[in-house]
Amino acid sequence: MDWLTENKIPIGDWSETAVDWLKDNGRPFFDALSDGLDAMIDTIVWALQTPPEWVVVIAFVALTWFLQKSWKICVLVLVCLLFVINQDYWEETTDSLALVLSSCLVCMGLGVPIGIFLAHRPKAYQAVSPILDLMQTLPAFVYLIPAIVFFGLGMVPGLFATVIFVLPAPIRLTYLGVSKTPTPLLEAAEAFGATPSQRLWKVELPYAFPQIMAGLNQVIMLSLSMVVISAYVGANGLGKPVVQALGRNDPGLGFESGLAIVAVAIMLDRMLRVNK
Repeated sequence: MDWLTENKIPIGDWSETAVDWLKDNGRPFFDALSDGLDAMIDTIVWALQTPPEWVVVIAFVALTWFLQKSWKICVLVLVCLLFVINQDYWEETTDSLALVLSSCLVCMGLGVPIGIFLAHRPKAYQAVSPILDLMQTLPAFVYLIPAIVFFGLGMVPGLFATVIFVLPAPIRLTYLGVSKTPTPLLEAAEAFGATPSQRLWKVELPYAFPQIMAGLNQVIMLSLSMVVISAYVGANGLGKPVVQALGRNDPGLGFESGLAIVAVAIMLDRMLRVNK
């Protein structure tokens, strides 16, 4: 099999050439993108860290009541936040929440329209599906390399890597929800003279809403799974103490910060879960 290894496909060289070309020719675009994403993250961090902790806690509990109308879930969210404060990880938690919320805004803002577009064009989805598979199966650490090249160190490369890894989830679930709209509903809308835009907003999107919310839930969970990985490129948040615990072989620090991540994940999952 030596002949096979001697004729190796130069995937690494092609990838390096593509990254170098983008770095040399796309610098203004990446600088502008970095500034915009950095401003969004800083705004969310400011909104979470400027008020007193109890104000933010009350705001999250109130939002939970508005979304779920369940005092049990409100108590669970309160307990999770109080646990984070008790463990003295409030600043790290708000940094991680800023990264997760930024990821949600970008991924849902891109994923839902793309999913709707593909749902109306099945052949286009078949062509795009292998790319989505690649984005989800490629190890997340691989995305950190171009992220550092394009954006340096900090929160922005962490957000960039997170978005690339997470984006297929809302695209797939939005596509699934819209494409599975029952034909009788669509025919009834057409019979009443609905335009394509009216059919989308009044039939397809309401029917696909549970799937779209499931996509949002997946975005949040996958973004939280990237918190630790993003710490390797300088992103602030709960991933930093986990990385420090790994470097120091400190199980106490690792369990503290790890359980804080779990508390945040449980809180966000229960807050945004769709009641069937």
